[in-house]
Amino acid sequence: MKRFHIHVAVTDLTASIRFYSALFAAEPTVVKNDYAKWMLDDPRVNFAISQRGATPGLDHLGVQVENEAELAEMHDRLAGAALPVDTQVDTACCYAKSNKYWTVDPQGIAWESYHTLNGIPVFGESRHAQNSAPASEVGACCAPSSGKPVGVPVKS
Repeated sequence: MKRFHIHVAVTDLTASIRFYSALFAAEPTVVKNDYAKWMLDDPRVNFAISQRGATPGLDHLGVQVENEAELAEMHDRLAGAALPVDTQVDTACCYAKSNKYWTVDPQGIAWESYHTLNGIPVFGESRHAQNSAPASEVGACCAPSSGKPVGVPVKS
C-alpha cells in the first residue's frame, strides 16, 4: 500500500514539531537535530519537516511505496506523464537509504516516488554540494538533479 509523502522546510524545528504533533495528535516517529517525520495511518501519510536552510514552505511531494514492484509501477506512471524522470538508486537522503524516481510537475513542484531500503545515521549528501555551490545555495539531497520543465523553476 502506498503512502502519500509531504516534506516541508521550516524555520523553527522545535515550534514546528510542537505544532504538527498537536495537529496530528501524535509524536514524530523520527526526530533528529534538523529533521522530524510522522508516519501516520489516519490519514496515511509520511509527513516530514526539516530545518536545513531551505526557503520555508513546501519542499516536495511524493509517494512512498512498500516494494520494488510498486516502485516500478510508479516509474511507469511518471514516464506516462511525459516529463523527464531522474533515477536515484541506493541514494542517501533524509536519514534513509532508498531507490527513487524524481520528476517536476508543470508548476515546478518536485515529486518523488521511492522505496525505503533502511535507515542511516546521516541526513545525506547534497548533489548541489558536489558542484561546489556556495553554502547559501546548497539544497537538500532530496531533489531531482534533472527533469526541470523548460521555463519552470524548481521549488525544492
